[in-house]
Formats: sequence, C-alpha cells, structure tokens
Amino acid sequence: MTDVQFELFADYFQFYVQDEQSDGIDGDSWTDVAINSRLALEANAFAVSTARNMEVPVRIVVSDRSPDLDLSLWNHVVEFSIGVPSGRLVFAGCTDYYPDAERLAIESGCYEVRVLYANLDKLSDDGLDGNDHYRVELWKGHSRKLKVVKQHPV
Repeated sequence: MTDVQFELFADYFQFYVQDEQSDGIDGDSWTDVAINSRLALEANAFAVSTARNMEVPVRIVVSDRSPDLDLSLWNHVVEFSIGVPSGRLVFAGCTDYYPDAERLAIESGCYEVRVLYANLDKLSDDGLDGNDHYRVELWKGHSRKLKVVKQHPV
C-alpha cells in the first residue's frame, strides 16, 4: 500500500491527477455534470473541484482493493476509473509548472478511483483558510463510469 500526502495549490478551485503522458483536463471538461459532481473526468486524468483556491491537503492512498468507506466522515464522495498506461501519476494545481509537479510511480493499468471531500463548509469568512481536505483512493480494477456516492451541495 502507498499512502502519501501533498499540499497542492488549488488555483481556480481545482487540482489535477493524471497519467504522466495524458493531455490532462481542459476547460471543456467542466460540463454541468462535472460541476455537479465536483469532478471533471477524462480517460487518463481528472480534476477535483475544491472549496478554496489556496493550498489544500490531499492524501493519496493506493491499495490492492477498495478501501472501507465510512460516509459519515465525508461531505462528498465520487467513484470512477482512469487509465494509467505510463505507470506514473502526476498531482498538480492547474497553474503549477508540470515538470516540477508531484509524481507517484504505480503499476500501469486501469484503476478504480474514489475521491473523498471533507469539511467543505469549514472555511474562513474570506474563503482563504479552512479545514477542507481531500483523499484520493486508487486500486487496480475495471472501467466504471462516474458515480456520485454522496452529494454535497455545489
């Protein structure tokens, strides 16, 4: 199991997770469905919508199977899959310099993904500080469509 934590600059209220060889996410990926689910999705990349456009804590957990889920701990939860053909994931804010972005080596293949969002309403009055945090869980699996498991109002 891999368990790492990053502080990512969520400029424009988002951060990216993508295969190192992916073209990533562009503005057209933010459809009405993506906005409602708080996640824009492409074949080998996704963007997580955040509560703040500051540095946010993001925990990444890669395991052999789907981790246990306690919905009471989270405001919002989505599940889906992505391809990781290169075996390297990149984690970055949308304005980060890509060559310097955080990277994680994993086995290439299809991964099921769960993104969990916590404390989305625990922000300072100016929205710059907060206790919001995000967890990205990945495990080898099958292709699956985006599913909102628990919805938080947008």
